Amino acid sequence: MHLHWQPREDEIELSFVRAQGAGGQAVNKVSSAVHLRFDVHASSLPAAIKERLLALNDQRLTNEGVIVIKAQEHRSQEQNRTEAIARLVALVQSVAHVPKPRRATKPTWGSQQRRLQGKAQRAGIKAGRGKVSE
Repeated sequence: MHLHWQPREDEIELSFVRAQGAGGQAVNKVSSAVHLRFDVHASSLPAAIKERLLALNDQRLTNEGVIVIKAQEHRSQEQNRTEAIARLVALVQSVAHVPKPRRATKPTWGSQQRRLQGKAQRAGIKAGRGKVSE
């Protein structure tokens, strides 16, 4: 299942804060970093995707089920906002794909024979390493 999903404006909460890192002239003035908060429980996502999102072991996910993304890569607020939303979409897309259940299979007869031949050969090599007896 491929999901082309975009968060609605009322589903995300954006706050602008000062970015970390080395300072410049406008270090204490410009709030260009973006904190994006997205409540998974209250979102319009399908239930199966919500479940998989909440099951993620991700540090961006709080115990209350809120995803917090901080974007501070760019110097403009708008670019950081776009990047934060893109990261949220990528995170949702990563759980949209349902992994195929793995079915256990037996090794083939040929592969078992090759394994045993290799073991026998190795055993022969090691057996020939002992002390030489007259």
